[in-house]
Amino acid sequence: MLAFVLIKAEPSQEHRVYTKLLEIPEVSELNPLFGEYDLIAKIELEDDVHELSEIIEKIRSLEGIIKTVTLTGVKF
Repeated sequence: MLAFVLIKAEPSQEHRVYTKLLEIPEVSELNPLFGEYDLIAKIELEDDVHELSEIIEKIRSLEGIIKTVTLTGVKF
């Protein structure tokens, strides 16, 4: 399963949130953004929606995160 999580952080907390997200093993890529969202995280898992839900909750519970939007990918 492939998912992308758009993350909005509190002002001046972007770097701290970035560092914490790097500690989550399922986050395979993490990139800063300009615009409405501050970061985009790529998550790669086996096809397990329950596991994805747990990872998203872990991300959302990090101090400094205001909002997340999760986009799930599909394979062609």
